[in-house]
Parts: sequence; C-alpha cells; structure tokens
Amino acid sequence: MYIKSILPAIALVSCLISGQINVEQAVGNPLKNSNWKTLEQTNYSIRYPADWDLQQSETTGSSVTLTYPFAILSPLESTEDKFRENVNLVIEDLNGQEINLSRYAELSKSQLKLQMRNCKITESKKINKGSREYYKIVFTWDYQVFHLKVEQYYWISNGKAYVVTFTSEQNKFSKFREIGENILNTFTLKQ
Repeated sequence: MYIKSILPAIALVSCLISGQINVEQAVGNPLKNSNWKTLEQTNYSIRYPADWDLQQSETTGSSVTLTYPFAILSPLESTEDKFRENVNLVIEDLNGQEINLSRYAELSKSQLKLQMRNCKITESKKINKGSREYYKIVFTWDYQVFHLKVEQYYWISNGKAYVVTFTSEQNKFSKFREIGENILNTFTLKQ
C-alpha cells in the first residue's frame, strides 16, 4: 500500500512561499491577535486568527482522490519574510481500504523518510481527543532553501484520511508553535 497524500500535502508548501503569493502588507505578531474566524464545512470545521489568510481550493489526484480544501497562511512579518507559516488540510479517499490510524501513520512516516530531503522525525504518538483519536507527527526537512519544521495530525474517518499540517521555518517554529497548535487543535471532524 502506498499512501499518496503526504507528498502532495508537503508539496503544497511550495505554493506558500511568499514570493509566489502577492501579499502587500506586513503585520504584527499573530500571537497577540484574539479575533478568530471559523471555516465551517459539512464534514469538518477549523478556527484560525482573523489576520491569517484563508485560501480555499479543491483538486484531485489521478489514481487516488485527494482534495486540498484549504490553506491558512500567516501574515508576513516584514518585507524580507520569504515564507508564510501555514496550516493546511489534505483529504485522501482510502478507496474502501481497511486501514487503521496506526497503519496509516506508519506508512506515512516511511514515505516521509524516503521522499523528504534530510527528514528527521522528532515526535510520533497517538492522541485521544474526546471520543476520537488522531496521530501526531513532528518532523524537520529541507525544501529548496528552506529548513522547515512540520507538525501533522492524521485522522481516519469514514474511509478517508484527514491530514492537517502546520508548517514553519525551523528557526521560527518556537515563535509560531503556540498559534499553529491552537489552530490544529480547533480542527473537528463532524462525522
């Protein structure tokens, strides 16, 4: 079995580099913002700071259906800022495969190590949230000139894998971790 969502989810990072997105203003520290918006969909919801940009889209892969419902991007810190910290979602249709959360996480970790340049997994564990469980993986990797740190949550529900990802430059991860995790922790499946 080959889980295909991880690489497209990480490849989405290439679209989030500020040089490829027109953002004209730099704003202050997003950790001080207390206003939050909610993205409410049929099968999930997520909350995010009002000063972060929501980009919504949907695409499909060729052999496995993948959807990329949203990316939520941090404000630029200055005109020299070249990377926007972000949270995004990829949904993978598992096509009736009988795959549980632990197996999905193990396959994903194997792919990360094989496909990501200088990938180092620093944390990997299953977590219970109410009546649901998810898998948390934290890793570092190099993408083009960027040294990134990623925190991903994997959920399995009704034959689909939901991969919610927070990505930051490694040297800014401690600054953005609280806000990134706060956004990740608002993700709720409705199924």
